[in-house]
Amino acid sequence: MLKSISISVLTLAATPALAETGDIADRPGEEIIVSASRSGEGIEADKLGASVTVIAPDTLEARQTRIVSDVLRDVPGVAVNRIGAVGGQTQIRIRGTEANHVLVLIDGIEAADPFQGEFDFGTLIADPAARIEVLRGQQSSLYGSDAIGGVINYITLSGREAPGYAARIEGGSFGTISGGARAAGALGDFDYALSGSYYGTDGYATARGGTRDVGSDSVGATAKLGWAPGEAFELTGVLRYSYTDADTNNSEFDPTSPLFGYTVDSPGVHYTNEAFYGLLSAQFSALDGRWVSTLSGQFADATRKSYTSVGLDYGNKGQRYKGSFTSSLSLGTAALTHRLTAAVDVERENFRSLSPFAFQGKRHTDNLGIVGQYELIGDAFSLGASVRHDDNNRFANATTWRVQGSYRLPTGTRIRAAYGTGVKNPGYYELYGFIDGVYIGNPDLKPEKSEGWEAGVEQSFGADNWATLGVTWFDSKLTDEIFTDYPPPNFVATPSNRATDSKQHGIEAFASAQPIPQLRFDLAYTWLKSRENGVAEIRRPKHVASFNTTVTSADQRLAGTLTLRYNGRATDSAYIDPSYIPVTVALKEYVLVNLGLDYKVSGAISVFGRVENLLGEDYEEVFSFVGSGRAAYGGVRLSF
Repeated sequence: MLKSISISVLTLAATPALAETGDIADRPGEEIIVSASRSGEGIEADKLGASVTVIAPDTLEARQTRIVSDVLRDVPGVAVNRIGAVGGQTQIRIRGTEANHVLVLIDGIEAADPFQGEFDFGTLIADPAARIEVLRGQQSSLYGSDAIGGVINYITLSGREAPGYAARIEGGSFGTISGGARAAGALGDFDYALSGSYYGTDGYATARGGTRDVGSDSVGATAKLGWAPGEAFELTGVLRYSYTDADTNNSEFDPTSPLFGYTVDSPGVHYTNEAFYGLLSAQFSALDGRWVSTLSGQFADATRKSYTSVGLDYGNKGQRYKGSFTSSLSLGTAALTHRLTAAVDVERENFRSLSPFAFQGKRHTDNLGIVGQYELIGDAFSLGASVRHDDNNRFANATTWRVQGSYRLPTGTRIRAAYGTGVKNPGYYELYGFIDGVYIGNPDLKPEKSEGWEAGVEQSFGADNWATLGVTWFDSKLTDEIFTDYPPPNFVATPSNRATDSKQHGIEAFASAQPIPQLRFDLAYTWLKSRENGVAEIRRPKHVASFNTTVTSADQRLAGTLTLRYNGRATDSAYIDPSYIPVTVALKEYVLVNLGLDYKVSGAISVFGRVENLLGEDYEEVFSFVGSGRAAYGGVRLSF
């Protein structure tokens, strides 16, 4: 029913149309990185001391991105793990940190599930006209808890940035139908952007030797409104809704079975994830735009339920309410700018279990964060420093800080470096989760703490930066790491703080080139060594690489994109011993090859198609969950 309703909505939305979105900036490096500063003004990517990758709207379109996590595989320092088919829980790790160490923003709203303590990327399908910032390294001095590994900022473009109407619908393998629609524009002082996306699939068998197809339905919708009656005032509102209903398979729980601990067909098992997000922001400018203040309020409300064939198995609900005030003053000239920013964040998170097997009650956590930031921005260099103090009613107060700098030589060589600290508070499930005889929470957990540094060099070629190469070394240490322990005498799983340090270091490298308008190359590579107690951490490949090239015909009507994604050998934990103490297993390396074509029939109509996993690679991202086989998709796109 959900699939048929969504298809009807998308078909109706296709009646109007709109122009395609191009690059946000004319040249690489000119993109304004919003997430790198609390001022609201952002900073140009090639003047930032931190490592950042920007995925522009045309890149998402060229690679025919439908699931946001797929394109994040092309970002240096990022590892992606999806449990089975599309819609399965998907975790993103940056620089070897945990998935709950990554702060996720959607249109400026903190999107992590307040109960789980992390964002499930399996619920995020790509919107028309969106861009992504991936800011790596400790960013707690700007955002507080959750930003140890970095920040992923997913932004849908406003009506002024990308006006017009567009719609897309496609179908293909595994009974898949997906689509998206967008209507956006500006009317005087008012601008609007309404967008929606749908992805539905019958799926495929995710158990080794299984026959049960594991499918999903996902819907996302966003309304973004703006009102700017003058240069001194701007009001922005965002509402977002997402819903996912995805089949899943459980592990075999019978200790007498030879498949104990392995994924098996589990008829009737599925989960739903429903989330509402909202933001209202008022920005005031004075002193000819040099003094900018912003008052904002936001909320996130997420409900997750898991079902078996007989009904509700477990579930949880969480809300986050956050109010922020920032004030930023810029002094100096365009050639040399001093920017001072102060910010106050007031936040409450509510948590409640919906599980029928145990009553955990309703709890909340309050946090007050105070931020100070200084930025010195010149034509060829920049310096930055930030500090934040968090006053928390449940955990010890924390102070985090960061310094960074960048300098560009006349030769087109840029050197940069950064050092920072981070903090991550325990999640509600870690504190109070309870499954009799299987898992017991630990309310005495301490926050995790991190510190690390990075140093990088980039080289650009040509007056128009037709090619850029870069390499970065990073090194981090995590203390009081939360891990799952199995203490005697009962050996029941419970979280604890590790007495030893967890260390991550590695190399990130990238290359982007567009020697002629019809040809573009993008390469990314990561070498990672992430260890705890001298043992490699799970689901963190030592080597990850990607290669993308787009070739366009001289008349700009036909374009082809080839994508290769390599995931090196990794380890995982398998609960294949009846003691429930995990066993370390190996995950083999694999290469996924995608090929896409796009042809403009006219100025308003395009047809496209792609083949994913062209070579039919047999792989697993998570132990005992089979990855997708070869698949083909095709569709039509309208834009006016």
